[in-house]
Amino acid sequence: MSNLENKRPTMVDKRTWGEFRKTGLFLMLNQFLHIFGWAIVMDIKEEEIVRVYPARVRFRGFSEGAQVKAHKDLSKYLVNNAEELKKEAHE
Repeated sequence: MSNLENKRPTMVDKRTWGEFRKTGLFLMLNQFLHIFGWAIVMDIKEEEIVRVYPARVRFRGFSEGAQVKAHKDLSKYLVNNAEELKKEAHE
């Protein structure tokens, strides 16, 4: 690997489904997918995510409480990551 490649930022930073879920983005993604009758489903057993898969679903939307929590989680994520997101957008 050349020096130039060592200095370039990694384009993909693998994360866990749990990290993604904590951002509030998981629920937001599923709200969008519900429009088309789809969702990304997480099977959780004893607080551990054991499987994730796409599914056709009949329900549309989430409870008000779940939406409020997701909005709070997402705003917290944005506050904590705004500088990095701005920097990445301008690279």
